[in-house]
Amino acid sequence: MKKHLFISILVILASIPVFAQPERVGQAGAQELLINTMPRSSGLNGIDISSSDGIESSLVNPAGVARTTGTELLFSHALWLIGSEIKVNAFGFSQSLGEGNGALGILVNSFSMGDFIRTTVDQPDGTLGTFSPTYLNIGGTYARKFTDRIYVGFTARIVHESTPEVVANGIAFDAGIQYRSGEKDRLKLGIALRNVGPTMRFGGDGLAGRVPIETNNNYSSGINIPTAKFELPATLSMGGSYDFFLGNSNTVTVNGSFISHSFYHNQGGIGLSYKYKNFVILRGSFLYEPGIFDEIYNGRYNAHTGIAAGATFQVPFKTGKIDTEGNEVFSTFSFDSSYRTSSPFGGTFVFGARIDI
Repeated sequence: MKKHLFISILVILASIPVFAQPERVGQAGAQELLINTMPRSSGLNGIDISSSDGIESSLVNPAGVARTTGTELLFSHALWLIGSEIKVNAFGFSQSLGEGNGALGILVNSFSMGDFIRTTVDQPDGTLGTFSPTYLNIGGTYARKFTDRIYVGFTARIVHESTPEVVANGIAFDAGIQYRSGEKDRLKLGIALRNVGPTMRFGGDGLAGRVPIETNNNYSSGINIPTAKFELPATLSMGGSYDFFLGNSNTVTVNGSFISHSFYHNQGGIGLSYKYKNFVILRGSFLYEPGIFDEIYNGRYNAHTGIAAGATFQVPFKTGKIDTEGNEVFSTFSFDSSYRTSSPFGGTFVFGARIDI
């Protein structure tokens, strides 16, 4: 029954028509939904669709949240395209609900765009001070382990964008599946559909104005300027990974993925990671898309140039608890960082801390 459910969901997700449409580049809104603010995942360019776990998975494949075994806390800070003054603070929390009950996760991304000069039609010279836009995404995830090999997860994410007088609110949905098999789950497959939801529209007092009723008097009438609706940047991602165990202490993992965009070019990526016990993890990846080797706006539409690298330094510490087999239970604290190259700007740097209790 559960195996048939997995196959049915996999077929449904794979059959959804989300294909590359480069002629529609720039026509989707809420582009911040595509920004990967997770320090581990971004070191692999977000291609860890099959191997991601914990709260970081809610931005890649929500099924991985089901891998939470206790309580997990995550804090991260992203310097997005250094020089653009865009910064992102993220806080994540996931909690296991017990054996067979799945896990819940919450992830908050708060974007800082810097200060903008305030102008109006009547005062276009910028003498009104400055303002800062508010971009905020809050996602809630539920994920569950259906069998020893199959994990399924769903995310609902609130999308909020505003200036002091104009606002747009929306909701986006993600769904994903992970399949793990082999010795120590060395073979992993994953598929995720992200950023599916109703269209959004801006509104507010900033879009209101007054127009004269007649030209021969001073009477005027208030109006609201209508704005066009915009769609969310939906994506369909598929990927796999395989672990190579080199003795008892070293593990090398190969990741590969394909990402189909509804408002952008298709992308394909490959990545490698090296893990020494549970102390050090090193990552590197390359994400390809048409024109990635060209100059910006001369064939390449993405500021990022495809190369990413990252590292994790993890420290276990005793909890004072004993598991059912009489072994000591350890928690871990880790420091994670990643860097993605770009041109122009100075690349994207993400760093953070993660605690597994």
